[in-house]
Amino acid sequence: MTGRLDVWGVAGLPEVEPGADLPAMIAAAEPGLREDDVVVVTSKVVSKAEGRLLRGPGRDPDELRDEAVSTETVRVVARRGRTRIVQTAHGFVLAAAGVDASNTPDGTVVLLPRDPDGSARAIRAGLRERLGVSPAVVLTDTFGRPWRVGQTDVALGAAGLVVVDAHRGRVDS
Repeated sequence: MTGRLDVWGVAGLPEVEPGADLPAMIAAAEPGLREDDVVVVTSKVVSKAEGRLLRGPGRDPDELRDEAVSTETVRVVARRGRTRIVQTAHGFVLAAAGVDASNTPDGTVVLLPRDPDGSARAIRAGLRERLGVSPAVVLTDTFGRPWRVGQTDVALGAAGLVVVDAHRGRVDS
């Protein structure tokens, strides 16, 4: 281990549309990926490529968003006004079920990927097929802090790295 961490954004990627081949796009933009690299992809890009959009052209944007939140919710944890903190089928607890209306075509909202770990595995396999290396892949999403100011990025799915290391029973320095 070198003790060094380099982080860079991938430049030159086009707007992602449903059906887009994300591994091909990433491989074309970053042909020098190495086996020990970690590729971090925002869930919105994955959702767009996978067609996880709810379309409602001409509909009231708030109604469309509310419908999407209701569809993606398995349990309402808390509510304040129109804001709902909910649990999704994934088990995530977050505001508005992760439904996002920013940076999307008019009349659409983006839903979280159905299987974030599966999506990460598919991207990793696609990179291996195209580049001959298998970098780890992490899918992220920005989560608000309910009733607090600020945002944090959370890993929703991953492939190629250990994401949980149980420390029960271990001695901690």
